Amino acid sequence: MVADEGSSPPHPKPVPSKELSTRVLSALVMVAAALLTAYLGGWAFSLFWLAAGIAIVVEWTDMTAIQPRRLVQVILGVGLAALTLLVLLGAEVWFYLAVSVAFLAVGTFAVSDARKRIWAISSFLYAAPIILVPPIVRAHPDLGILGLLWMFAVVWATDIAAYFTGRTLGGPKLCPPISPKKTWSGFIGGVVAATACGLLVAWIGRRYDAALPLTFTGIAALSIVASVASQIGDLGESALKRHCQVKDSSHLIPGHGGVMDRLDGFWAVCVIVALVLLTLVGPTV
Repeated sequence: MVADEGSSPPHPKPVPSKELSTRVLSALVMVAAALLTAYLGGWAFSLFWLAAGIAIVVEWTDMTAIQPRRLVQVILGVGLAALTLLVLLGAEVWFYLAVSVAFLAVGTFAVSDARKRIWAISSFLYAAPIILVPPIVRAHPDLGILGLLWMFAVVWATDIAAYFTGRTLGGPKLCPPISPKKTWSGFIGGVVAATACGLLVAWIGRRYDAALPLTFTGIAALSIVASVASQIGDLGESALKRHCQVKDSSHLIPGHGGVMDRLDGFWAVCVIVALVLLTLVGPTV
């Protein structure tokens, strides 16, 4: 997620050193865990993203006050675990669809208030790309760990550059009704940095005979689209929090809020990558 502080007014208050230290330490731990499990692949990597997906369902249903909350969370969490197992087994696409429909039906009808059933459905659909796309990319013969590093680089560069560019330059607001502190300078800074880092990952990959299946022009274009999508994903999650009248999706990650607060941008990039795989490469599961 692109931090709100990264798009503050022209003369922002400095971030307290203790708060910044907490944010940096938490970020380093998360980055290390993501990179280590990406290197290991297989079960370790899939379980890492399954944990993130379950946390998303818990945070989403907590924010939207679904009842009976724990029962719905357990049902949808088991559904996500079933999808992860299908990824590891290399199942056919129709298995994913059948399992998703089954658990969505059970989880939805377990909600006592019919008006809130849409929140149960949306929590599962929001978590699904997070648990499916990274393991599929990791196992893909033309993408593998280099494809994951590109995804990480684009999202992290967008996040960091938007934070510091917005704080330094300030300027016109990006979307005041949803996130009043974000600026266009942060948005543009994020896109530029993401494009540069996406190209850098691709260039390093080619140096070590691990090229991505796109030209540098294609990688630059896709990096721009992914960075824009990442920031739109951030705004979407901000809109949900505003609707639910909460500041953070949870307090799970010190200095950062919840898992949704950290993965809203990555979620959007997962969706972009899934669309690219389905339209250009064909189903990979």
